[in-house]
Amino acid sequence: MSFFDNLGGMLGKAISNHPGGLGGLMSDAFSEFGGLDGVVTKLNDAGLGSRVNSWLGRGENQPITPDEIRSALSNEYLVSLAQKLGVPTDQVANILAQHLPAAVDQASPDGTIRTS
Repeated sequence: MSFFDNLGGMLGKAISNHPGGLGGLMSDAFSEFGGLDGVVTKLNDAGLGSRVNSWLGRGENQPITPDEIRSALSNEYLVSLAQKLGVPTDQVANILAQHLPAAVDQASPDGTIRTS
């Protein structure tokens, strides 16, 4: 089994064990930024609004890169997030790039993020 299979397994277990699924796990992990809403604001402020809007809308989710995640969010925050998600610090931006669009999409079926 590869490192990435192990990493995916760790994150998958965390998601399945969280009562709110992927969106709930991400929302809890993002509490320092004010939940998913706060992270969406940070990404918008970093010039990534068109991508974020695609996650909120009904169409296809546009991708985000790990480098864009690193640029938009502070290293200190990424370290904290890695600890909350139980993943290696050097992989947290990759994980966010892979899972954040779906988490925001799932948390916003009507175009706005549900907070409860």
